[in-house]
Amino acid sequence: MYKLLSASIKEVSRKINAGEIRPSDITKASIKVTSVTKPLNAYISITDETANKYAKSSDTRQQSSSLLGELDGIPIAIKDNYCTKDHKTTCASKMLSNFIPTYDATVYQRLKNAGAVLIGKTNLDEFAMGSGTIDSYYGITRNVWNSDVLEKYYSCDSCIEGHTKQSTDENSWHIAGGSSGGSAVAVATGSCYAAIGSDTGGSTRNPASYCGLIGLKPTYGLVSRYGLIPLVNSMDVPGILTRHVDDAVLVLNSIAGPDEADSTCSRREYVPFDIPNTIDVSNLRIGIPQEYKEKNLCPEVQKCWDEVSQYLKEAGALLFTVSLPHTNYSIMCYTVLNRCDVASNLACYDGMEYGYRADEWNSLHEQYKKTRTDGFGKVVKERILVGNYFLLEENYEEYYVKAMKIRRLISDDFNAVWNNNIDLLLTPTTLTEAPIYSEFISMDNQAQCSIQDYCTQPANMAGIPAINVPIKLSKNGLPLSLQLMAPPYTEKRLLTVAKWIEQRVKFPKLKLKDLSLLE
Repeated sequence: MYKLLSASIKEVSRKINAGEIRPSDITKASIKVTSVTKPLNAYISITDETANKYAKSSDTRQQSSSLLGELDGIPIAIKDNYCTKDHKTTCASKMLSNFIPTYDATVYQRLKNAGAVLIGKTNLDEFAMGSGTIDSYYGITRNVWNSDVLEKYYSCDSCIEGHTKQSTDENSWHIAGGSSGGSAVAVATGSCYAAIGSDTGGSTRNPASYCGLIGLKPTYGLVSRYGLIPLVNSMDVPGILTRHVDDAVLVLNSIAGPDEADSTCSRREYVPFDIPNTIDVSNLRIGIPQEYKEKNLCPEVQKCWDEVSQYLKEAGALLFTVSLPHTNYSIMCYTVLNRCDVASNLACYDGMEYGYRADEWNSLHEQYKKTRTDGFGKVVKERILVGNYFLLEENYEEYYVKAMKIRRLISDDFNAVWNNNIDLLLTPTTLTEAPIYSEFISMDNQAQCSIQDYCTQPANMAGIPAINVPIKLSKNGLPLSLQLMAPPYTEKRLLTVAKWIEQRVKFPKLKLKDLSLLE
């Protein structure tokens, strides 16, 4: 049973349909894995009662041959910034540590409608502000690679001796990436088959890169944001983390499409699709942006980039060097827009209507002050202060308006490339393998994000779809990955080429040992 937790959704779904396994048994095994991998801190809450309830409903549908589809009975996880009725939604913040929504986010509701089973709510940087999942009120999420958890409970398609020599001292752990690090570790460890993250500047693709997963950021507006607690309204996109490209397709088919509850959601009809196993990439026009050859790009990632480019060329694809000249301005632009939206979106947390409320205050002003001082972490408070500064009447034109103009130029860069008949862009996702925790925290949050999101953030500025594909393990036994980007609403093309790369590189997967260790 535990070996099936390393399989694909399609494979498990076939076994459920054939009556070879029960959804409730798969769910019990998934919940067990969340307990043995607890030191990695992937989850803020485990929804075991709900999971067992929904799994039993799947059992009933299985017995009556009325399963809802390929996700019926499949354990999934949701980032803890999505509203889930009757379950806490904390955003990894003290401010919302006791917040229980009265409704479900559209993404979660659609997964429930497809029969998926919620295993738990995953950890993140507080209010999704970060690139490491280290700024959570509930503690750091650790990468499963190079951990004693991996050594004890997992095997790998490749030799893992190099992964297991790391000290268990906190400062030697490698980060999981962020802000959807909890979702990434949940999938990588096999406690669920897919997890929903959110992607504002790379927060799905970044942890997918560090944890060796498929990480999909759909086109802005393709998937409803209703019930996703906002960070930057015009860039937030629900993201998908899986171990296989086909699994990402299944999840996307379940959650994409118009939603009357979200005015930013596209009204165009979404047509579900499958990807064949035999894929022809000949004559595809693939761009290699020269600005992504950043000075901090590590040689191993550059080698992956060169090798996959060569694989595509040998298969008949046409490669072109292209230019996205405003790439270097993207992080600075994002910094301004992010802080402005943070200041606006978090103004509602004043201790009056919901969320944390400070005790022992003598005036309304003091209540506001103490609530926000005690309820928010350092990173959140800094971003609120900076955002309010940018939005001052005397600063608005200088910062916010200019940032919006630069954003348009970044988007125009991509449009110029697409108009030149480029089908896809191939770039790094992150500049390095997953950093060591002690090195990561030696910089402030802004410096971290500037480095970690360099390659991912421009896609959010332009609203285009992008995907992380793991390529190989580094000499340190950590995942190295690349990114594909495509024109808006061309997810089928994006995922098709991602599957071709997946088939070609055969990235080694972690597999649970069986086993009595889990009994």
